[in-house]
Amino acid sequence: MEKNILFDTSCGSQNMGDYIICESVERELEDILKKDFLVRYATHTPVTHFYQNFSKNMIYKYCKEAKYKFIAGTNIIQYRMIRPWANWNINIFNMKPYKDCILVGAGINPNRKNMDLYTKTLYKKILNKKYIHSVRDEKTKEVLEQLGFKAINTGCATLWMLNEEFCKNIPQNKAENVIFTLTDYCKNKEKDQELINILIKNYKKVFFWVQGSEDLEYFETLDNIKNIVIVGPHLNEYRKTLESNDIDYIGTRLHAGIYAMQKKKRSIILIVDNRARDMKKTYNLVAIERNNIEQLEQMINSKITTNLKINENLIKDWKKQFE
Repeated sequence: MEKNILFDTSCGSQNMGDYIICESVERELEDILKKDFLVRYATHTPVTHFYQNFSKNMIYKYCKEAKYKFIAGTNIIQYRMIRPWANWNINIFNMKPYKDCILVGAGINPNRKNMDLYTKTLYKKILNKKYIHSVRDEKTKEVLEQLGFKAINTGCATLWMLNEEFCKNIPQNKAENVIFTLTDYCKNKEKDQELINILIKNYKKVFFWVQGSEDLEYFETLDNIKNIVIVGPHLNEYRKTLESNDIDYIGTRLHAGIYAMQKKKRSIILIVDNRARDMKKTYNLVAIERNNIEQLEQMINSKITTNLKINENLIKDWKKQFE
């Protein structure tokens, strides 16, 4: 039996959006991995300590023998890897388990422009040169190609199932209830308060899902929240709320909105960063800038057609290399 590895970007994460990504990646890789043995290792925490690489052990042996090593999406690529708390916690001393890994719907952190020599060297030593990498956007594709790797812009794996046929099942009209999110690291009390006020005015019941570790603390600083139902910070709690209610999703958390669409719920993303902005432009995501929150009420009460522009041929081409 062949051995494979999925490097799990949710283990150790303080953002439940990473769990949504990993669940989608595993679903999309099912046909490739289902006949083989699969082990998950984390990216947020090192797989081994550097001194463990000097002697053979079970982890070293498994990683060396693995047929495929996939990395499950997120903003995993960085311009500068000499930094604390990286999503991918690697350095030149503990990188051996990751050698020849393959990216699945990965993105790049956009906060810098120039990749330093150390980071370039690190990626050239660990990323697979034989297979084509799946990336989330054109910028990441460009960066990988500049490093000498092959890449296809398939979009984030969370989007792959949302083709034209699937999106026909997403309601166009307003639901009775709504679930929303806020973003702890991208606060705007004026706009987020306006969001809450609009939702209470337009929906019978309002739910709040805690996606990030500090979201609830931020939520509690806002007004008019007494009658809002808090949904616990677990993906299963979010899933049950979506599946058991006539409900829309509206909020600043991108992957909460995509997950709601996966559950055939109408979703409106409030754009607060480049990821949602790029996805709106590239994939026709239903989204508006949070700074244009005054447009939201009219949008809620309008008919919305969800019609994402997913390039299924590119996704199929990427998967074919593993047949």
